[in-house]
Amino acid sequence: MTTITDYVGFSELFRRFDKNPILTPANWPYPVNAVFNPGATKLGNETLLLVRVEDMEGFSHLTVTRSEDGKTNWHIDSQPTLLHDLKSHPEEVWGIEDPRIVWLEERQEYAITYASFSRGGPLVSLTMTKDFKTFKRMGAIMPPDDKDASLFPRRFGGRWILIHRPMPVSNGMGAHIWFSYSPDLKYWGDHHVVIEARQGGWWDANKIGLGPQPLETEEGWLILYHGVRRTASGSIYRLGLALLDLEEPWKVIRRSNEWIFGPKEVYERIGGIPNVIFPCGAVIDRETNELRLYYGAADTTIGLAMAKMDELLDYIKSCPGPKEWRTRA
Repeated sequence: MTTITDYVGFSELFRRFDKNPILTPANWPYPVNAVFNPGATKLGNETLLLVRVEDMEGFSHLTVTRSEDGKTNWHIDSQPTLLHDLKSHPEEVWGIEDPRIVWLEERQEYAITYASFSRGGPLVSLTMTKDFKTFKRMGAIMPPDDKDASLFPRRFGGRWILIHRPMPVSNGMGAHIWFSYSPDLKYWGDHHVVIEARQGGWWDANKIGLGPQPLETEEGWLILYHGVRRTASGSIYRLGLALLDLEEPWKVIRRSNEWIFGPKEVYERIGGIPNVIFPCGAVIDRETNELRLYYGAADTTIGLAMAKMDELLDYIKSCPGPKEWRTRA
């Protein structure tokens, strides 16, 4: 079995930015408790983060921050960019969280999926924007309990695909990554599991979920997903990789047996929820072939980690195919 140490020696695929954390509550232009789990995209010549911000009452909203190099000199909106809308969208009663952003070329606009914290639990909502100043809310597109969602940036066979993570009501069923399909971004169906949480002692046993938006490469769709390991002292959130077929993304080509990035630094191990690495956004720098991964650290601050795309793809292509990893589950 190929392992990450076989492939990259004792170095990591992801390298933390030496000025981490890149954004903290102290940077914010108004009082907040925590800033974390940002969606990420390119807007013109800038990197844009749509940050989950927890206010001093305990509710979350989303705020835009921008940077020319995607690493330093962040310019934060002076007020919340997107607040929960109780009048028109009562499902947002307890805040909005964890955005993923994709550019829909066909529609010439950005699609933002996020979790609305409803009375029935979290659910997936969708809003559209062209400039991150005005937004057209499309409301809830999945019932609770559901989150960790993103659209793919283009259609397949005339239909949009949503990747998401429903939580079953019954105990023991596990929490897996699902696909759902829609002709119009409003009505969804053909729901099915694509990546299953493993069982037993695995790092990604029982509960997994999407990290950043799906990343299109020549080799297929690169998926970074989180796995939750329950321990006697609490849960640990770490990241693994999967590769989906480019034209038929419901087909899983490869999946890493090992986690490839996890909490290690103090700001990742101590905070609102300790031992958490939770990315909702990533940007590929095409000039340097570098992936910039933006993640929530311990649900308190935002960290940045970088990896070379060719190294990520070489590694995931060395990982087991579906028959191998399913028999090991």
